Amino acid sequence: MDALYTAVATANGREGRTVSSDGQLDLPLAFPPALGGNGQGTNPEQLFAAGYAACFASAMGSVARQLKLDVKDVSVTAEVGIGKDPADGGFGIGVVMRVELPGHLEGESGEKLVELTHAACPYSKATRGNIPFEIVIE
Repeated sequence: MDALYTAVATANGREGRTVSSDGQLDLPLAFPPALGGNGQGTNPEQLFAAGYAACFASAMGSVARQLKLDVKDVSVTAEVGIGKDPADGGFGIGVVMRVELPGHLEGESGEKLVELTHAACPYSKATRGNIPFEIVIE
């Protein structure tokens, strides 16, 4: 793959900071209370959820243009969970992608749009078969 853009960020763990090379991203990091932390910063799961939701929504826009569909009222929410991975006893993540479709995209056309979006989204391609993933159309 020839990269058109490369994002660069540096972090020093779950309780520190993460900073992008251009300075646009500069955030404190902290364990969430559910994992024993104080929650006084963001965490990798939130960052992944934000990136995946944005990428999925953008991919949906691209697919919708090809299908001549209006997706201006679509909302995409990614839920990224972390827990023990039964395969190796370490930690793993899973994603539930919630896609809220307006009335004109309910049914078969909306389902096809979401299916094609999942096939096209770079985050979906990167994680396909590697993590538990579920799509919920609302």
